[in-house]
Amino acid sequence: MYLNKTSAYRFVTDKHTILAVWVIMAIVAAILEWDSNNFSIFRGVFWHTTEQKSLFDVYPQEYFDTNHYGPLFSIIIAPFALIPRWAGLVLWNVFITLILYWSIRKSTFDQKQQVFIFWFCTNELYTALALSQFNIVTAALIIMSFCLIEKEQDIWGALCIVIGTFVKLYGIVGIAFFFFSKHKKRFLYSLILWSIATFIIPMLLSSPEHIIEQYKEWYLSIVTKDSCNTFSFYQNISLLGIVRKVTACATYSDIWLIIPGLIIFILPYLRFKQYKNTAFRKMFLASVLMFVVLFSTSSESCSYIIALAGVAIWFIAVPWKRSTLDIAIIIFVFIITSLSPTDIFPTYIKQTIIQPYALKALPVFIVWIKLSYEMCTKDYKGTIKII
Repeated sequence: MYLNKTSAYRFVTDKHTILAVWVIMAIVAAILEWDSNNFSIFRGVFWHTTEQKSLFDVYPQEYFDTNHYGPLFSIIIAPFALIPRWAGLVLWNVFITLILYWSIRKSTFDQKQQVFIFWFCTNELYTALALSQFNIVTAALIIMSFCLIEKEQDIWGALCIVIGTFVKLYGIVGIAFFFFSKHKKRFLYSLILWSIATFIIPMLLSSPEHIIEQYKEWYLSIVTKDSCNTFSFYQNISLLGIVRKVTACATYSDIWLIIPGLIIFILPYLRFKQYKNTAFRKMFLASVLMFVVLFSTSSESCSYIIALAGVAIWFIAVPWKRSTLDIAIIIFVFIITSLSPTDIFPTYIKQTIIQPYALKALPVFIVWIKLSYEMCTKDYKGTIKII
């Protein structure tokens, strides 16, 4: 369906309007969550690095829970840790919002596609902003890595992948775009050189011995967290979590779900003739954004800013008109995945059905399966149609 270009339509689709809405949300979220525990953890990464303390120990006088971000994060959070806490929190929220906004604005998606992605992800963005989550930057880094490789700027695309990997591991999925690079050697060399640089850079705030030790502790913290996430109410909101929580079975290994998932994810790579089609490559970006959330035990509600960006791309960036079924599916995604954590969603359904069984992930899984089928069967040649 096409909207008439009325003044209201032009206002809603104007990039300045969207930017203003997003920045205001970032500030409001910071004000309403003034005592953000996550931001306290983030600040702690910087100060504990400079003081050569463990980044992964428990510090009950500073915050509850523990840090799970890598040493590189101490460099990223530094400007926001060195100023008064209230200013740091506000500026951090604005910063991560602008990073995602910029990644979409500078992407290879056209204006109408960008507008759809912006508005479809707005509610999920606020969910992540309420917790000052780095997942917002993770989504941006994955999108930027894809688009920079598309623009043959492989060196900078590799940097996005490395930053995402050395902060939260999720960014490593950007390697999936390797097959679309026209400069594969340059891409691989860039990955290696940037990895060496990002490994060393945190040592500027500390010492080589301390940072090396922190990388070892980081590995252990991830392994420990993975085991703790299995039946966590607020973690493992993923396909893995759905199966685990619905069956209430702790004896099987998640590998039995991850391997079939990887096979489904890899199958479209066999369609070599489709590589030349821009829309086909964009569907890989959509698949990556959903896959990394669906198959991670660390996925939480605020991780879905990553997956929802993938759903939006799936819906809008294909060379055929989306069917009534597709429209129904994306409405289902918005209602269950995006709105279920909010106060407008029925409390009883949310607390007794959606949250206990990690069903926030279900609509995204349905989209991902449909996307995977489309990538294995459809021809992506042609002009992309806007619904």
